Amino acid sequence: MEEMKKIVDRSFLESIQLKQRCRELNRESLIRAATMIVDAFNNENKLMIFGNGGSAADAQHIAAEFVNRFMIERPPLPAMALTTDTSIITSVSNDYTFDDIFSKQVKALGIEGDIAWGLSTSGTSANVLEALAVARNRGMRTIGMTGSDSAKMTDVAQVLLTVEAKDTPRIQECHITMAHVICELVDYQLFQRLSSR
Repeated sequence: MEEMKKIVDRSFLESIQLKQRCRELNRESLIRAATMIVDAFNNENKLMIFGNGGSAADAQHIAAEFVNRFMIERPPLPAMALTTDTSIITSVSNDYTFDDIFSKQVKALGIEGDIAWGLSTSGTSANVLEALAVARNRGMRTIGMTGSDSAKMTDVAQVLLTVEAKDTPRIQECHITMAHVICELVDYQLFQRLSSR
């Protein structure tokens, strides 16, 4: 029982400390990312979000916060996760390569002024990097979320949000916190209202 309590305490403490560092490192970039999204929405462009594994689930979670609502009542906002269509993902993987599953969707659906937001805890996910590169070539704006290994994503993400960690669960905890901060900043900029707390 004592060992399990130590695991609980360590996990919470690691997450708290990492989130505090994450806030210090990313405050300005979070505002830049939110402002980029607001500009896109104001120009009738959309947000496309993607990642693998837990980051795929995060992409769907974030898209839902925009399309439905976050913390205030407001109109739906145009966001989509590129992780949800199993027919597209499996056909591209089968006929071409798994590295193309997001970039093909960006080519098919993305237009100049849209935003591509890629999540990769490792910072080296080939399909995420390829989709961000394709997005930039199409005149889209790009946001990248990663862990401490951010060198490859630096080349393709105009706004980079990093977590100084290599432990995937801790990185994911920071990613979803930063995503929620972006949602709130977008709502505030678009509607000049804060949630009542």
